[in-house]
Amino acid sequence: MSGVASPSSENNHKVAVPKTSTKNLYSLTLRHYIILAVIVLLSFSRMVRPQEFAFVVFTIIYMYFLSMVAFPVIPNVSYPPILTSKQLKFMGFYIIVTGIIGLVVPIAYVTEGFFFGHKESIKPAVPHLFLLLCQVFMEGVGFSDKFSLPIRVYVPVVYNSVRISTLIEWLRDEFSMEYGGGDFASSSSAIRIYAGRSIVVANMVLWCFNLFGFLLPVWLPKIFKLYYSSPAALHKVKT
Repeated sequence: MSGVASPSSENNHKVAVPKTSTKNLYSLTLRHYIILAVIVLLSFSRMVRPQEFAFVVFTIIYMYFLSMVAFPVIPNVSYPPILTSKQLKFMGFYIIVTGIIGLVVPIAYVTEGFFFGHKESIKPAVPHLFLLLCQVFMEGVGFSDKFSLPIRVYVPVVYNSVRISTLIEWLRDEFSMEYGGGDFASSSSAIRIYAGRSIVVANMVLWCFNLFGFLLPVWLPKIFKLYYSSPAALHKVKT
């Protein structure tokens, strides 16, 4: 999937950047609109803090600022394949695993908490999930002929960096919970606590690796190398 692990299969083939047109301006699919609906629902849950909303607004504004000032679209440029066939197969597996652990499982955990009245227990997970869903949606927006390759990698890097701080808060709150009262008075309270702890630990490992083991050392240099391989981009740097 294009949003969760940041790179999309579109990047793994020859990338042609045509002149901007109104046709297919945004590469949003039905999945992105479903995610947008979930974002709206979480926004009205009163569990998303003002700083998360402010961050999303800032990233949108800064995304358009970078696309106009620092990394404009270079029309009529074809880039070579980013990944080999073997790397492409591994990336497909990596994206599936990332999607399951990082998106599907947290959504199921939060949804179950909503339906069964465990709002206090899922409250620490909502900020991270909200930002992750916003990241997936914004990646869909970024994969259009209106934005250049560096802008496409800007979204996952910035969001992944901030989400680690929300994961730290989620991890701290999750391990400070005790069952025996309130939301944790039922016989399944211990199971819910251990499930929540397992989910947040798995996500912490996953997204730390995604940022420090993949995006920054591998994907970001590849994207910038491709972008600045264009004579038009080099001319912009010199001027």
